[in-house]
Amino acid sequence: MARKKAQKQRIEPRFDDDEDDGAPRVVAERRVSARTTREPDEKKPSRRKAAKEPKKRRRSFLGRLFYWGTVLAIWGLIGIGGVFVYYGSQLPHIDHLAIPKRPPNIAVLGADGSLLANRGDTGGAAIRLQDLPPYLPRAFIAIEDRRFYSHWGVDPVGVLRALANNIAGRGVMQGGSTLTQQLAKNLFLTQERTFSRKIQEAILALWLEHRYSKDQILELYLNRVYFGSGAYGVDAAAQKYFGHSAKDVSLPEAAMLAGLMKAPSKLAPNHNEQAAIDRADQVITAMAQAGFITEARAKEALAHPAHAVRGRDASSLNYAADYVMDVLDDTIGAIDEDIVVTSTINPGMQAAAERALDGVLAREGGKYGVSQGALVSLDPTGAIRALVGGRNYEDSQFDRAVAARRQPGSSFKPFVYLTALEHGLTPDTVRDDAPINVKGWQPENASHKYLGPVNLTTALAMSLNTVAVRLGLEVGPRAIIQTAHRLGVASELQANASIALGTSEVTPLELVTAYVPFANGGIGVQPHIITKVRTADGKLLYARRGSSNGRVIDPTYVAMMNSMLEQTLVIGTGRKADLPGWQAAGKTGTSQDYRDAWFVGYTSQLVTGVWLGNDDNSPTRKASGANLPVEVWSRYMRDAQRGMVVAGLPTGGWRSESLSGAGPAASLWPFSPGPQNPPPQQMPHMDTSNPAAPTIVGGGAAPSPRDDAPVPPEDIPAAPTAAPGPRPQPAPDLGGVFKKLFGGFN
Repeated sequence: MARKKAQKQRIEPRFDDDEDDGAPRVVAERRVSARTTREPDEKKPSRRKAAKEPKKRRRSFLGRLFYWGTVLAIWGLIGIGGVFVYYGSQLPHIDHLAIPKRPPNIAVLGADGSLLANRGDTGGAAIRLQDLPPYLPRAFIAIEDRRFYSHWGVDPVGVLRALANNIAGRGVMQGGSTLTQQLAKNLFLTQERTFSRKIQEAILALWLEHRYSKDQILELYLNRVYFGSGAYGVDAAAQKYFGHSAKDVSLPEAAMLAGLMKAPSKLAPNHNEQAAIDRADQVITAMAQAGFITEARAKEALAHPAHAVRGRDASSLNYAADYVMDVLDDTIGAIDEDIVVTSTINPGMQAAAERALDGVLAREGGKYGVSQGALVSLDPTGAIRALVGGRNYEDSQFDRAVAARRQPGSSFKPFVYLTALEHGLTPDTVRDDAPINVKGWQPENASHKYLGPVNLTTALAMSLNTVAVRLGLEVGPRAIIQTAHRLGVASELQANASIALGTSEVTPLELVTAYVPFANGGIGVQPHIITKVRTADGKLLYARRGSSNGRVIDPTYVAMMNSMLEQTLVIGTGRKADLPGWQAAGKTGTSQDYRDAWFVGYTSQLVTGVWLGNDDNSPTRKASGANLPVEVWSRYMRDAQRGMVVAGLPTGGWRSESLSGAGPAASLWPFSPGPQNPPPQQMPHMDTSNPAAPTIVGGGAAPSPRDDAPVPPEDIPAAPTAAPGPRPQPAPDLGGVFKKLFGGFN
């Protein structure tokens, strides 16, 4: 049976020839059935093994997914690295990268050492982290970068968390940039919001974290970021919004400062206080959530929000600080570090000046059509004690006290009279108050009336224009200009006949400076506002030495001028000045069409000038030196000199020869003038006796208290200089003039 089965098996032919080595060989194989082909020892696969084969295929898919994921991640990192390298190549080389130097701050101090203002690009000084209250930097960390001390400059976790919270609308809106990234942006980059800028920001943040400690980065951040309203750095912002240093901020104030980072201009508390308070509340909440403050303290801070100080931008102290900056460059040159400047400004006097000017203009400025004013006050050494350049610094930064050139009117006449005295005249010299014609120009008195022959004391006290013009023609316009320049007027003056009536423009500061020699005994001064300059660490850069222009007026003429100018406040145009207990002198001034109103007055302690008018040079409604400026001056001087030692003006012992006795009545009684031009006597000593009173020696109506008449154009040609010799005097006609003028005595 087995043989029979074997015979039935078919044998396939096999070809062993090697004709074609490249072709496959065909070998006869035995066809067997599925049943006969299984080896005896071969076992049938189990069901468990068959079930595992699909899992092998599934594991192979996951492996491929992992493999390709890894490949993509590697290439992604390579791509990101390439992007970083590309944008990093556009930054300065890392070896040359350095923190840009902070723009220098100039702290301006008053004479008492108090801070008046900060100047410079930052608006405040740099401050150390350890000098700040702990809750101040923590407020910034809580709202801007809660993981600041745990990340390495870029915080992916913080970005994802902030994104998730913002999308979900949970809690306070958060940003993705770290404090280090924000610092990098402020130090090295622009404010543009582009992908390239963000990449560079991240690179620079990593560099900062590598180079500096966390506390150093935080200190740099607090001193560099912008807080709105021109304030860079936390100390500048604290001074700007709260009026004190960042060292002294409260918790609500610290929260408000930290809240400004979101939108400094929109959230500035001096412009949008409620929005700033709302944002500060969010900061306080974030601080409590972060555990930086207790819940109880948070509730207290929320119940008592911070408020910005009002009116700080409008303070007149800014005019003084600006003037400090104007002269600082000539004092020490270029500035490349924080400095502290000690000024001559007395904060109390400055406040008194601001109150006096604003108070009078607020009450009566509208009535007289006056919108602006200026006040400058110097001591006898030339130190500027108060300087107000306008009513409101926030509305106008133009400093009228040092930069506005206006016609001084009759407040210029003291230089005319001083020149006349130096040419041989005396306060008792008589000149005619009568109509005068100078090549077609006919100046008049404000009252349009004339007193006839009067002495110079009366003429100056009453501000008689015709006498001033006559004196100007006698001595010559050029001599008057030389006198004004010698005493301190710096502006160019026109040498024409109208110079006697103050038609050439001057600034308030230079006019007041030129009055100082009358108050200090004849010494010319240099107006100054800086006494010391130091670096922030105390190194002395500049200290003013006592300097002057030397003697510019002979003591005898000082005494004569003081005797005449005192009578302006006694019976003349400035008699409304009210300064009880002080011997004072001065001169009013009003320019053409009442465009400018002046009063410059002085005691032995202070020389103060007031100008009132309009910036567009439009006429006022008859505001003259005799009304509003005198009132401003009186208010200021009463406050400014409170507590000072009372002293008389330098008189040098000179007394009018027309005096016949002692006492007030005798000093006011008119007598015939003495010799026309007696030689001046040198009197080196000074006393405080009351000088001679004015004497009227001719008839005519008494002048009204109004000030100067309109003056002519400045192109009036100068008249020939008259010789200063004696002139024939008309016979005096007392005819009841004194009684008409003063009302008599009972």
